[in-house]
Amino acid sequence: MPHVHYISGEHLSLETVGKILREQQTLALSEEAEKRIVQCHEYLQTKIRTTDQSIYGINTGFGALYQKKISATNLEQLQRNLMMSHACGTGAEVPQEVVKLMLLLKIQSLAYGHSGVQLKTVKRLIDFYNREVYPIVYQLGSLGASGDLAPLAHLCLPLIGMGEVSFQGYKLASEHVHDMFSWEPVTLKAKEGLALLNGTQFMAAYGVLALLQAQRLSRQADVIGALSLDVFDGGLEPFDALIHRLRPHKGQIETAAAVRALLEGSELMQQEKQHVQDPYSFRCMPQVHGATKQTLAYAAEVFTTEINSVTDNPNVFPEEDAILSGGNFHGQPLALALDFMAIALAELGNISERRTYQLISGLRGLPEFLVAEPGLNSGFMISQYTAASIVSQSKQLCTPASVDSITSSNNQEDHVSMGANAATKLYQVVHNVERVLAIELLHAAQALDFRHPFKSSPVLESLVADYRQKVSFVSTDRVLHNDILASITFLREHPF
Repeated sequence: MPHVHYISGEHLSLETVGKILREQQTLALSEEAEKRIVQCHEYLQTKIRTTDQSIYGINTGFGALYQKKISATNLEQLQRNLMMSHACGTGAEVPQEVVKLMLLLKIQSLAYGHSGVQLKTVKRLIDFYNREVYPIVYQLGSLGASGDLAPLAHLCLPLIGMGEVSFQGYKLASEHVHDMFSWEPVTLKAKEGLALLNGTQFMAAYGVLALLQAQRLSRQADVIGALSLDVFDGGLEPFDALIHRLRPHKGQIETAAAVRALLEGSELMQQEKQHVQDPYSFRCMPQVHGATKQTLAYAAEVFTTEINSVTDNPNVFPEEDAILSGGNFHGQPLALALDFMAIALAELGNISERRTYQLISGLRGLPEFLVAEPGLNSGFMISQYTAASIVSQSKQLCTPASVDSITSSNNQEDHVSMGANAATKLYQVVHNVERVLAIELLHAAQALDFRHPFKSSPVLESLVADYRQKVSFVSTDRVLHNDILASITFLREHPF
């Protein structure tokens, strides 16, 4: 049976999130979290009953309609109207892995006890997560400023028996799932709709998933790059620790050390070198891969802070007897980090494709296009085209979204982050880089076979032996599409 992860006030690390998803853990609220949620909700309800004060989003309209006072008899309808009116998403459906993480992050944020929601509302979100009832959410519609309003509206519509969900491979009206599990739709209380819709969980979910994948791809880029260096008859001198002592960027030092360790014991590396210098795509791996590592470290800091934060508005402080309206929903910290990650990852793909190109160029004793009879066979000519096409698309996707802003809500929301667009672009870049690295591995493994009887290091020989269980040597032309797909699967499944 899967383990249970208890939502609490404890720090939630990216590693913990990865483990929850990887091990398919179920969720439950800790006693502490339940107590905080209940106390905050009761405080808010008491406050509403005992004050005539206008409290944004609780007894007022939203956005530019903040000056419209709402009567006590209409507070619940106000929240329901908010949920329906904000469900304006369009475009492609958000992948289920992202929706699943959106649920987790929304539950985590609400459980801090500063949002004023009912306990049963949070528990129903947990039911969705544990039962694998994933609301249908759309990629387009968020400005990334009042939080991710449109995507979160679609995420939470099923709470009130509206919208659609995906369940066991079928798209269903949420009311059918309610019938299946004998669930009653949640009647939203004052402030609940706003608490559910305000927040950065769309941007954050995309960013966290991209970051977890990016950390894997960063490690794999070092391994695949080291193999390409070895089969290209490259030298190890540019990876000497003395060089990097003179320019001690942390990522640069780590990359050089990783490549040295990966190539320890390589017969190929011990051969006398015919070339004094290697192309930059080999020689500058520490500098390029290392810069990406440091970018990911910065992004990890941003997203770790975000997933341990309360990002709806207004914020409720029962102990301080305060309800404060601010801007914690604004996605600017995430938008900048998402754009930066996309650029850094795209560069991993960029330099990888250049190594792939060098390997097929008929240089340093390797056959043209890495095939025994070039001419009759095209070999790996077009797989490099594919990598080049993907790299070019990634470059286009790296135009930053965070420098853009369009005013909305009658100029009340006059600066927005566009972090949601940054997030969906990054998601594409991550998958593009994975494809490009898979193509480089396909080429490097092929080149290694042409270097026999000399061997690479024990570590890399073992890796290629495992790879050959999935992708065989290409002796004559065949459909490489299948080999590329198998290579991508290998990157996802092999422990490296």
